[in-house]
Amino acid sequence: MRLLHTSDWHLGQTLHGYDRSYEHQQFLDWLLDTLVAEQVDALLIAGDIFDTANPSSAAQKQLYRFLQQARRRVPALDIVVIAGNHDSPGRLEAPGPLLEDHGTTVIGHVLRGADGAIDVERMVVPLHDRAGAVAAWCLAIPFLRPGDVPRGTDSAADPYLDGIALLYRQAYALAAARRAPGQSIVAMGHCHMVDGQASLESERRIVIGGAEALPAAVFDAAIAYAALGHLHLAQRVGHSDARRYSGSPLPLSFAEVGYRHQVLRVDLADGAAVVEPISVPRAVELMRLPATPQPLEAVLLALAALDLPALPLQRQPFLEVRVLLDAPEPGLRARIENALAGKPVRLAKIEPTRKHVAGSGDDGAAALSLDQLAQLQPDDIFRRLYEQRYGDPAPADQLSAFAELMLPGAGEAP
Repeated sequence: MRLLHTSDWHLGQTLHGYDRSYEHQQFLDWLLDTLVAEQVDALLIAGDIFDTANPSSAAQKQLYRFLQQARRRVPALDIVVIAGNHDSPGRLEAPGPLLEDHGTTVIGHVLRGADGAIDVERMVVPLHDRAGAVAAWCLAIPFLRPGDVPRGTDSAADPYLDGIALLYRQAYALAAARRAPGQSIVAMGHCHMVDGQASLESERRIVIGGAEALPAAVFDAAIAYAALGHLHLAQRVGHSDARRYSGSPLPLSFAEVGYRHQVLRVDLADGAAVVEPISVPRAVELMRLPATPQPLEAVLLALAALDLPALPLQRQPFLEVRVLLDAPEPGLRARIENALAGKPVRLAKIEPTRKHVAGSGDDGAAALSLDQLAQLQPDDIFRRLYEQRYGDPAPADQLSAFAELMLPGAGEAP
C-alpha cells in the first residue's frame, strides 16, 4: 500500500503580523492533487496541525474543508491525524465522531479507563488498501505529556522517556497480535528525536524535566516506517530511511529560507518501506537581504537596487532586512521603508545587529539583543531566573512542573 506522510502545517500562523492563509491554502490544494496523482491509500498527518491551541475559525475551516475534499477526491482514503505540542488535544478531537464517518481518525489524547489503564486499542488504527482490505496497522501516538505515559520501572533513569518507550511497546504488541501475514506496522509520533536538527526561531522546545530528545530505539526494529512530526527540517532519524521527519510544508520563519519542503511517499510491502520525497512548491518566497548583516548605507543601496517582478499582494515575497549598527538608529525603519517604496515586497522584519565592543559590560556576560530576547523560550527564562535567585540550577522536578504548565491544553479535561 502507499502512504503519504506530512506534518507541521501550523494552520493560522502569522509571520511577523502577516497572515499566511493564502500560502496554506495553496499547499492544501497542491496536496489534494498529489493524493490523486500518486494514488495514495492513507494520509498520515503527524501533529502541529494548528499553530496555536486556540486556532481561528478560519484556520479550523481550512482543515475541515481539506479533510472533506480529500475524502471526496479519493473515496477510499484513510486519514490519520495526531496532535502535536502546538495543538489542543481536546479541540482537535472534538469533531472526531463526525470525521470517523468520513475515513479520518484523530488521536489527540491518551485516554484511560476507570481502572486507570491506558486505552492503547484506540491508538492502533487499521490502514486499508484500494480494495478495502487491511494492509497495515498504524500506531497513532500523539504528543505525550508526563501524565500521558504509563509508569515504567521505578529504577528508570528518566521515567518520562521510559514511559514513552513502554507505551510504544504496548501499542506495537497489540498491532503485532492483530497483524496478518503480509501486513505492515507503521508508527506515528510528535517528538524530538536524538540528533534531530531543530529550527530555533519557530519550533517550540518540548523539554520535560531534563529530557528533550528520544532515542530511535523507542521504535521496534520490526516497525516498517515511523512518520514523525515536530522538526520543521525534513530529515532522517539515525540515518534510517524508515524513520523520518517530513518537515513543514512551508518555511515558518526566516531561519527556514533554505529548507527543501516536502511530503514523503511511502510504499509498504512485506514489512519494508520504500520512501520517496515529493517537493512542495513554495507559493510565496521569503528573502533575507543582505545575506549577512551590513552597514546601513550599504543595505539602503542594496534595497534601492532591488528589482522584483510585479505580483499580486498575496504573492509578494516577505523580506527580512539585516543591518549592522554601531550606534542607535532612531529612524531605521523609516529609512528602510523609503528605500523599498513602490517595490512589490512585504517588509516583515528588520534584524539589527550591534557591532561587538571589546570590554563592554561589567560582569563579562554577553548582553542579549532584542531579537535574542524574543527567541528565548519560557523554560530558558525560568532556568535563568532560578539560577540568578538561588545560585544553583533548577531541580528536574520543578522544570518538569513548569513545562507541564506551559503546554497547550495542560488544564483541559480529556
